[in-house]
Amino acid sequence: MKYAICNETFEDQPFDEAWAVARELGYTGIEIAPFTLLPDAEVFDVRDVPAAIRAKVKQQAADAGLEVVGLHWLLAKSQGPYLTSPDKTVRSDTVEYFKEVFQLCADLGGQVMVLGSPLQRNLLPGVTYDEAEQYAAEVLREVMPTLADLNLTLALEPLAPTEGDFMLTAEAGIRLAQMVDSPHCKLHLDVKAMSSESKAIPDIIRDSREWMVHFHANDPNLSGPGMGDMDFGPIFAALKETGYDGWISVEVFNYKPSPNEIAQRSIEYMLQTWASLE
Repeated sequence: MKYAICNETFEDQPFDEAWAVARELGYTGIEIAPFTLLPDAEVFDVRDVPAAIRAKVKQQAADAGLEVVGLHWLLAKSQGPYLTSPDKTVRSDTVEYFKEVFQLCADLGGQVMVLGSPLQRNLLPGVTYDEAEQYAAEVLREVMPTLADLNLTLALEPLAPTEGDFMLTAEAGIRLAQMVDSPHCKLHLDVKAMSSESKAIPDIIRDSREWMVHFHANDPNLSGPGMGDMDFGPIFAALKETGYDGWISVEVFNYKPSPNEIAQRSIEYMLQTWASLE
């Protein structure tokens, strides 16, 4: 199994130092939140990331012995893009913005992009869920040729009701992917988010086996795997049963006691849990 970690976990540590630690701990991939490339920007615009920074970050990952998995938080801290807007101009602008995000991913050497960003997809006043779904499908269909050209995959991320009100289950994510109808539009699953569903997490994984291309490991308490009450044994068993061979990427939202300790405890627990299945 391949283990990665999301780069914002390390907060304001220099990339080269933090990523060297990640590799030493046993991670082989780094997943990047675009806004971390311009940490001083109050509003992030992917078009503001110069070629020099893109090249430097790609090289820093290589120097640390890490593969750039791809991107997540694709629209976070941006101003303007909105996946489910009823305004056609906004949707058109969102299409163009996504294309720039995809180019960033390609420039960094990544392959998969996780589309969460709840603040840029939640239902707007007067918009029904079905309408929002149609708007989202329209936007995503328009960017599929760019993904095909760059040979990248967009992974739709269902989120918990505490985070938003659009695409709250794996079934909803699959339904949207079916509407988009492209081999470059698939599903991402996140343990914290899945814990909010009525269906058991291993069953969600099994039922999503034909769609899932990426996976976030975390605990409902917002920390890393093994740092809360969630038992990953049945979860990893389901991943193994379905033949999942993508990345398991650690994504946390609580950076205590420290980023380095989270990174260490998370991978130690995951390695131990996976070994117990052998």
